[in-house]
This record gives sequence, structure tokens and C-alpha cells, in this order.
Amino acid sequence: MIKTESLNPKEEAVGQPVSPPAQTPWSRIRKQFMLSKTATAALVVFALLFVVAWGAPLFSPQNPYDLAAVSIVDAELAPGTRSEASGILHVLGTDGAGRDLLSAIFYGLRISMAVGLLSAMAALCIGTTAGLAAAYFGGRVDAFLMRIVDLQLSLPAILVALVLLASLGQGVDKTLLALIIVQWAYYARNVRGAALVEQQKEYVEAAMGQGLPAGRIMFRHVLPNCMGTLIVTGTLQTAHAISLEATMSFLGIGLPQTEPSLGLLIANGFEYMLTNKYWISVYPGIALVLLVGSINLIGDRLRVVFNPKLDQV
Repeated sequence: MIKTESLNPKEEAVGQPVSPPAQTPWSRIRKQFMLSKTATAALVVFALLFVVAWGAPLFSPQNPYDLAAVSIVDAELAPGTRSEASGILHVLGTDGAGRDLLSAIFYGLRISMAVGLLSAMAALCIGTTAGLAAAYFGGRVDAFLMRIVDLQLSLPAILVALVLLASLGQGVDKTLLALIIVQWAYYARNVRGAALVEQQKEYVEAAMGQGLPAGRIMFRHVLPNCMGTLIVTGTLQTAHAISLEATMSFLGIGLPQTEPSLGLLIANGFEYMLTNKYWISVYPGIALVLLVGSINLIGDRLRVVFNPKLDQV
């Protein structure tokens, strides 16, 4: 009698194709995103900037806004100079007030990121609600909301922000309010376009036929299918908000000197640009370019991932 061996459950029968494991939407997005080396490098740069920004008290050689730690004797020290008073090695030098420039950049990054992210999230909530309402209700609601959006988008964003801050004054809260007002229309326009496409699909018609409340249909059925548009718009608008805040702070009508962002650091060193003390303004400018550039590259790649027709990899 021949004894047959039972097959190992883990072994596949010869000739039977092995089906690949099912991919979740987020795993597919991650894999498609990583196909671009440029976008991956941008993500690494942004992650590093995020870590040093929110860990500024841990990574900074000094607290640049602690008057007891800053000495005017150390003003305008060149990069790589060690302070005789405090013994701190100023890798990027100091500014006109004697603050360690590397520390000031770390703290400035934190403020710029906070203002950009908070304003973008608030504008996203307002704009998303307006866009969904315009697409769902249509008619007069759509016409009214879109005329407001068209009016705002017809004006330069920086002009609207400057007028608002000239009226409201300086301050973190006033800067956030101005950036929210400037940004919400971008979200409303993009979300409305995506929601109009979803409105024609059967699942929305079925939900409406069941008599579900409008809010439930918009936020539980339509909104999840507009997330690709929201993620891309939110990423690009965050970079836009950081750039706007830096511009307004550079012009002296954004954040006050007690809450200095990268824009203020660049403005503080602008008077030294024609001298050999270039580092006071150039290094904060490089940090701003890296921050905004990395976010824009991430947003561009996400746009390709959510719309494969744009893929040029």
C-alpha cells in the first residue's frame, strides 16, 4: 500500500496561479507616490523640517527670544563663530540682535507651519461645506455661492490679504482670519466640481430616494468620494498660505515682532543684503524655499496619483 503525503497548507498546487494580496486604497496611493524620487525626497525634507520646527526647544542652541539668553555683544557674528560671552557655536551666525540664527530659523519654522496649517484646515472646512452645498442644492444656492467665489478668485490673493490686515491690524489671530478668508474660495470651487460629478451617480440618487437628510448625503456619501480633490487642494493651499504669511510679515503687516516667522526673519536681515553679512537674510530665505518647495512637490505628486492621466513618471 502506497502512503500518500498530505500537502502542506502553505504550499500551492503546481500550475495554480497565485493571486496577489488585495491592496487597500491607501497602500496603492503610497506605492504610487513613492515611484517619484523627487516627491519622496520632498517628503523627507518636509519631515525633517517638521521635526526640527516642533522640536525647536530641544534642537536649538538657545532660545532666541529669551532676553536673558541673548546678548547684543554677539550681534552679526559670521557663520561658524563661537560666542565669547556664552560659548555657543553659531553655526549659521547671528542676526542684528545677537540671536543665534539657526535657533531663530527653527522657531520661525514652527510659527510659519502653524499659521499655514491652521488657516488651511479652517478654510478647508468652510470651503468644503460651501462647495458641497452648492453642488447638492443647485439653483439659487449654487448661483449665490459661486458668484461670491468668482468675485473673490478674480482678485489677487495677496491684495485681499493686504487690505484685510491693513484694516484689522497685526496679530496671529488677525493673520489667520485673513488667510482663511483668502483661501476658502479655492476649496469651494474644487469641491463643487468634484461633487457635481458624484451627484450624477446611482448611489447618490439611491440615498436621495430613501429620503436621507441632505447633510448626511453630502458628508457621509458625497464627501468621501471627493477626498482626492481635497487632499491635493489642501496640500497646495498650505504652501500658498505659508508664502502669503511670509510676504505679509516681510512687508510688516503680518505677524508682530514678538511672534517672528520666516518672513520676519528675512525682513530683519534685508538691510544687510548689500553688505557682506548676507547670512542674516539668506539662510531664513533658504529655509522658506525648502518648506514651500517641498510641500508644493508633494502636492504635485499627489495630483498625479489621484489623476493617473497626468502621470509622467
